[in-house]
Amino acid sequence: MTNKLDFSILLKDEYLQLIANGLVTMFELTALAWVLAMAVGIVLALVRMTNSRAAQVAVAAYVEYHQNVPMLVQIFLWYFGIASMLPAETQQWVNRHGSEFLFAFIAVGLCMAAYMSEALRGGIRSIPKAQLEASRALGLTYLQAFRLVILPQALRAALPTLVSYTVLLFKNTSLAMAIGVAELTYATREIESQSFRTVEVYFFASLVYLAVSLLIMFAGSAFENRYRMKTR
Repeated sequence: MTNKLDFSILLKDEYLQLIANGLVTMFELTALAWVLAMAVGIVLALVRMTNSRAAQVAVAAYVEYHQNVPMLVQIFLWYFGIASMLPAETQQWVNRHGSEFLFAFIAVGLCMAAYMSEALRGGIRSIPKAQLEASRALGLTYLQAFRLVILPQALRAALPTLVSYTVLLFKNTSLAMAIGVAELTYATREIESQSFRTVEVYFFASLVYLAVSLLIMFAGSAFENRYRMKTR
């Protein structure tokens, strides 16, 4: 006996509310983790380009850890490990303000910062050193030269890779469900456990992830093309 597909199950009010809340949480988690990943990634890339051997080794160790340890393990470490080491008052405050979401956003953001920093480092290395030397000769400090001259060009050079890592970050936010963050995958599992319509609900979630991933890649491609036209 074959069960017929029935996607109308997703139109029930309680399920629509779960999906809507899951989508909002998913986009919030993606946006905050991306901002953290880019901010930390830029700092790591700049530090690794300095002449300090100790700084280069420290950043390399950071990158190796976050690229070679499963992100789910990192999320568990933050949620179950780091959280337990905080002072009692801080733990209480964090628990009152959504500790699951907070530690998921930190774990995903810091992990993807390692990938972003490597993409940015590649972009920086593609810029001729003569530009940095010329900037310094004009009186700019090291940080001013990077911020005003090198970094804008490096971002453009690294844009395709950054877009790919943004898609990876977006997809990895689904791992946050493991610690109870009610994002889309969490909501999908809840609906499936209540309705037993496994194919319908997971097919719907797959379409949403596919659509958003394609939208990110399209936006990245459009931004890259527009930027190229302005440089002509």
